[in-house]
Amino acid sequence: MMWWVKVLRQYLAIRAARSPSFSLDERRLYFLWDVSGVPQVWSVGVEGNGWPQQLTFHRERVAALRHSPRRPEMLFTMDQGGNERHQIYLLGEGGHPERRLTFAEGAICVPGDFSPDGEWVAFACNARHAAFFDVYVMRVSETATSLPDPVLRADGTHYPVAWAPDGNKLLVSRVRGSMNNDLLLLDLGSGTIELLTPHQGLASYQMPAWNHRDGCVYLLSDQGREFRALCRLRPGEGLEVLHGPEADVDGMALRPDGSLLAATVNEDGWSRLILVSVEGEVTQVGSIPDGVITELQWSPSGRYLAFVHESPVCNPEVWLLDSADGSSRRLTDSSRSGLARGDFLMPELVTYPTFDGRRIPAWYYHPKTSDSCPCVVMVHGGPESQKRPTFDPLLQFFLRQGYAVFAPNVRGSTGYGRTYTHLDDRRRRMDAVADLAWGARWLRTRPEIDPRRIAVYGASYGGFMVLAALCYYPDLWAAGVDLVGIANFVTFLENTGPWRRRLRESEYGSLAEDRQFLQSISPIHHVDKIRAPLLLIHGMNDPRVPVTETQQMVKRLQELGRCVEVLYFPDEGHGIVKTHNRFTAYQKVATFLEQHLKGDERDE
Repeated sequence: MMWWVKVLRQYLAIRAARSPSFSLDERRLYFLWDVSGVPQVWSVGVEGNGWPQQLTFHRERVAALRHSPRRPEMLFTMDQGGNERHQIYLLGEGGHPERRLTFAEGAICVPGDFSPDGEWVAFACNARHAAFFDVYVMRVSETATSLPDPVLRADGTHYPVAWAPDGNKLLVSRVRGSMNNDLLLLDLGSGTIELLTPHQGLASYQMPAWNHRDGCVYLLSDQGREFRALCRLRPGEGLEVLHGPEADVDGMALRPDGSLLAATVNEDGWSRLILVSVEGEVTQVGSIPDGVITELQWSPSGRYLAFVHESPVCNPEVWLLDSADGSSRRLTDSSRSGLARGDFLMPELVTYPTFDGRRIPAWYYHPKTSDSCPCVVMVHGGPESQKRPTFDPLLQFFLRQGYAVFAPNVRGSTGYGRTYTHLDDRRRRMDAVADLAWGARWLRTRPEIDPRRIAVYGASYGGFMVLAALCYYPDLWAAGVDLVGIANFVTFLENTGPWRRRLRESEYGSLAEDRQFLQSISPIHHVDKIRAPLLLIHGMNDPRVPVTETQQMVKRLQELGRCVEVLYFPDEGHGIVKTHNRFTAYQKVATFLEQHLKGDERDE
């Protein structure tokens, strides 16, 4: 066994705490923790005293934790083997009773939230037709083995996102395409629907919260703007910007008394936490270490704000901000598996030129050695996503092994304005691949990088980028690693979950209008150009990028006699979640990179 196998296991044993939610009396906080190998529900005292208590004990991952506003209970969702057919469960504060609420076999249930009185829960489900999500409400005290009739039944994708304070109306998001949606007001008594956000072109309306004090809806929107702003929507009077910096406001939570909003601003990938009064007065919160802040959640009285904080050198933890005195503290204490903070490295934010004169932002990590070293280029998925300075144990393991890591935010990434995000849409898809190639060329000019030993690594859409980079720029790469990636846009769109196809076509192009173009750029039709060794990994239950994408790529490479390795997981979906599977997958990745980037230099 190679000496680093134990080290890899150590890095992958680092834990993360997420999804905070308060008990009614604010004495305990509930959260999701992966100590057991997959995320489960745990609780801890708000004062930080005592060891956390585990409340669920499932073999599958638990997600989407929500606490009732009136009852000592919460809901969560769970799927099977990564198939994303989530069902909704009800859980008591002490862990019992636990009861399944939805029975929609083969369908997906997406939770909204509890009604203000805690009697009902809203959710979306595609039980009627796999391509469409209807909206439902269900009384949580009733036991049922089938779904009730939907309160909104319409072709399209609809998600309940907020209750009116009186519980008689629901805000519903109607998703029209990539980063484009409407907000609808559904009257639960009459069934009438009102469009609250008429707009031309593309606009998004996210994280709405209904304020009982002034009757307004507070939300994040980029309507008519490059960046998402914190906005106020008074039904019938349009949208008003409350705080609109030249950066995305990417998180928001309204305090229960309706007087204050907590928000996060994405500044070059880093989070800045602010408090904004409903009059628009902004207060900076400066007592939190640099990092990325997500999942803002107020306590029932509004005294505490819980959130998740992480950085390249800090694994995800739940923090508390005390609004009474402005102090903040880390509440959870997840294992770092015996590794010290000094074992992790921070990146440098750089930009590099690309083919059309733009400068592409990237995070550049360099190992402690100053010698000429190999480099792993890590490409994010999405593509509507952004590589941010979060905690990544695999990335930090690569650094420990002497690899540099380069993580570019090529065109199409979020966080740099709407124009930048749409630079790769449809017929401009390959411009993003060119950005990736120019990043590799920039690395080749760096004296600390060995230009002969640069690998490309990515998952999902990032997996497509890996395959496309190897096909279109074969001379730049020494190896490639593709996790759950797209090999053929046509078969991907034909076989992906029907609920996703229309939304993905708005980004990639449609089968009806763009089939020939999609065929022309798909890596499967250029596989003969691949020279570098390639490792592919896929979960057999993947509903987003079906495993057939990897299977057809492996088959073609083997026919051509290329160097290709593959690893399948029968109990995973779109990504590798279970701890034992993660170790198997990433040990394979590490062995593959050792072989093809270090060769005779690898230590055994």
